[in-house]
Amino acid sequence: MAALTNSIIGKYTARSAIACVVLLCLASVAAAEKPRAVVIITVDALRADRLSAYGYSRKTSPAIDALLDEGVRFDSARTVEPLTGPSMCTMITGVEPQEHAATRNGLRIREGLDSLPKVLAGHGWETAAFVSNWTLKDNLTRLGEHFDHYGEVFTRRRWFGLLNREATGEDVTDEALEWVDGHFRATPEKPLFLWVHYVEPHAPYRFHAEYADRLGITDRDPVRSDRYDTEVAAVDEAVRRLIDGLETHVAPDEMIVVFTADHGESLGEHSYWGHGRYLYEPSLRIPMGITWKGTVEQQVATHQATLLDLAPTLLELLGIEIPPEFDGISWASAARGGDPPAERSICYQAHKGAVLSKHDSDVARRAGL
Repeated sequence: MAALTNSIIGKYTARSAIACVVLLCLASVAAAEKPRAVVIITVDALRADRLSAYGYSRKTSPAIDALLDEGVRFDSARTVEPLTGPSMCTMITGVEPQEHAATRNGLRIREGLDSLPKVLAGHGWETAAFVSNWTLKDNLTRLGEHFDHYGEVFTRRRWFGLLNREATGEDVTDEALEWVDGHFRATPEKPLFLWVHYVEPHAPYRFHAEYADRLGITDRDPVRSDRYDTEVAAVDEAVRRLIDGLETHVAPDEMIVVFTADHGESLGEHSYWGHGRYLYEPSLRIPMGITWKGTVEQQVATHQATLLDLAPTLLELLGIEIPPEFDGISWASAARGGDPPAERSICYQAHKGAVLSKHDSDVARRAGL
């Protein structure tokens, strides 16, 4: 009888152990399917081909390289329009510039639009943004209505103290991490959507001498292209600090990170410096990557992708229904190791520069610019 009892107990103990393992596995899968944070990091005027991850000979971007190597890196990603306001409004709202109406810097998006942060907020997420380019001010874009917190970080004047305020990468990172610390202290159970926008390496390309030796720059008054590279190195350090700070609260397998740029930059090609006026490849092509440890596979995607694709991709990764008005396609299946989406025709557009007053904005709208 004792032997029979021990046998029964042993069977139940084994079954219990197996059940516990199954439950732990299911809990692990559930945790992976519901991350605690989604973070989008955008860098202003960043060319893909000036990052080491895209084959650049100078080691401009060790932190960004490490991030891009952890997930899917898009080799043929492009902006929809090479201006900050239109491109970032597209990324957040998921629709083309002519649909959200902010086709130029200084033009506001239409009221009442759906967006990635609005959808996430409707599913219980806290949403926050920290921007450092004056073209992303809420009074110029109306992006603030899409976030619970919209932080405008303007601590210096980039253009020789003469024009609109922007911020250093250090300052943006400091403010974002301070707010994130407060969020996880107050509501650690609430998932977080965070967007951080850095203004470097936007013109006029400041020289960061502390990175010159690493990049092999010996001239202490370097040419613009070399100064641009030191700006990339500086923003790379800011990105490293941001990721390290976030990982004090969220494990890598609990966090989706998107890294991209609003547009590229022409560095003398076609006798042009800057961006916005022309649809040449240097200002259209951008770096883009999505990482989620344990879910997104390490790979290089070669099919065309745009900023329009980020909102639907993130929502599908999270298991949230994609609003039908979103214009992009989802890469969620491909990111998990499936087939890439079919190739498609993509429209890119350029408009005149900034609209600097409400009067100009109204005139531009009536003219269809």
